[in-house]
Amino acid sequence: MWLLAELTYKCPLQCAYCANPVEFARQDGELDTEQWISIMQQARELGAAQLGFSGGEPLLRNDLEILVEEGRKLGFYTNLITSGIGMDEGRVKRLKDAGLDHIQISFQASSEELNNRIAGSKKAFAQKIAMARAVKAAGYPMVLNFVLHRQNIDYIEEILTLSMELQADYVELANAQYHGWALKNRLHLLPSREQLQRAEKITNQFREKSAGKMKTFFIIPDYFEDRPKACMNGWGSIFLTVSPDGKALPCHSARVLPLEFPDLTTESVESAWFKSDAFNAFRGDDWMLEPCRSCDEKQKDFGGCRCQALMIAGDARQADPVCAKSPHHEKIEALVNNRVEPAVDLDPLFLRNKKNSLKLSANSIA
Repeated sequence: MWLLAELTYKCPLQCAYCANPVEFARQDGELDTEQWISIMQQARELGAAQLGFSGGEPLLRNDLEILVEEGRKLGFYTNLITSGIGMDEGRVKRLKDAGLDHIQISFQASSEELNNRIAGSKKAFAQKIAMARAVKAAGYPMVLNFVLHRQNIDYIEEILTLSMELQADYVELANAQYHGWALKNRLHLLPSREQLQRAEKITNQFREKSAGKMKTFFIIPDYFEDRPKACMNGWGSIFLTVSPDGKALPCHSARVLPLEFPDLTTESVESAWFKSDAFNAFRGDDWMLEPCRSCDEKQKDFGGCRCQALMIAGDARQADPVCAKSPHHEKIEALVNNRVEPAVDLDPLFLRNKKNSLKLSANSIA
């Protein structure tokens, strides 16, 4: 149902919670325009209805308008997920003319100083404000996204106030999930339970006061749940992500798993989706170990996140450790309940950039 086209891993920002692979600098090449169009055509033939463009920063692709226009011709509902950096009023108009249905703009915080520090850019905040207003003026629904973590979660009231000032229709308060760069920087990003509860309380109060004016979604981090989410609505069930170099993935974090994912430069979308070992690896429930195998909730959450199971429990077949039934749940509880202040000199914050990506790549190879 959902095709997510990760057009590039390049990005002008350096967010320490980025979901891109920490070793993105090792990924060679990007699909060209014709390759992306072919993948879009194949996915549409199989029934995909939603098409998202993301990255990195998809605005860095000069062919974005061409891809949007092709998506419209194919009958997709198209969505651009962007930082707003690299956009101006002229490009908003060109995207509108190409048929783009929806734009989501991400912010890092509600103040210029904090937003720019988290983004690693001196001009990001002013550009985001200008582009949010341009998107609204172009007739798009105003959709904002804030990734919450310990560095900005205490400013939740200011974040909601800014969203109202920008006349947002939808605001996604997406607490960081600990994959990719967020996992590497978890010590710096993981909030306390008290911080999370306070932020959720303020959000609920704000909803009551702004009823009908702005829809607000508060997404709790997996670590603070006692049951796992149905990751991507089930492995290889609804979502197909295609990476910049053409790898077909059941989710954007799946490259951490010890699986050989299909290469869409040499294999069809149909073959990747239906026949590949990777996409069939965690479909159904034959792969499940206890307690998932006999759990009466397994058709509800499908065992949770396979990447999280690997990273915390050491085995992708295990129950997602956020589940209270998991024998590894105590590891999650220890992370949440024993949160400590990072020793900055010993545990530096790794900004998402090519230099740090190459450094982490070299360490992982060693």
